[in-house]
Amino acid sequence: MMRCPEECGKQWRPVQSKSGWEKQKEEEAKEEVEKRKEEKEKKKKQKKGKIVEVRKVAEEWEIWDEEEEAAKSEAEAKKLVLEKFHR
Repeated sequence: MMRCPEECGKQWRPVQSKSGWEKQKEEEAKEEVEKRKEEKEKKKKQKKGKIVEVRKVAEEWEIWDEEEEAAKSEAEAKKLVLEKFHR
């Protein structure tokens, strides 16, 4: 019971509380919201990890491409040098 002097003077009136199943539904809803938040955080972390991996792979490809270009230029330089000396 609750006292409400503004509306009832000094009388007591009963306060309605939620039944057990209503409380349970609210608790379940809160748990679901928390689970969704956790899942979103996990997905964000996984995405960040994937991004880092992709960056590493891209850097490796760039390095490989640079090495390949250097090897091609060396091979071309050898050919040019040989042609100059043979003429």
